Amino acid sequence: MTTEDDYARDGWRKSPYSTNGGNCVEITVLDRDQVPAGPKAEAGRLFVMRDSKNPAGPRLYFTPSEWDAFARGMKDGAFDDLS
Repeated sequence: MTTEDDYARDGWRKSPYSTNGGNCVEITVLDRDQVPAGPKAEAGRLFVMRDSKNPAGPRLYFTPSEWDAFARGMKDGAFDDLS
């Protein structure tokens, strides 16, 4: 059976700022037909995020516009008060 991990374009990527402390997430980009059907079925591709210490665990799926908003928020410090 083919899995999302088999389709990961460039494999899973981790931030260069990640350390070996285990508090990391990994990201990959998949085409719509490479992920389970769901509420984001209209998207042509999805950004997928997982916990690096639990790669078989739950995943978050972002459409390109959702990913852009999330990435902008991270860069702008929108979540800094949560740490």
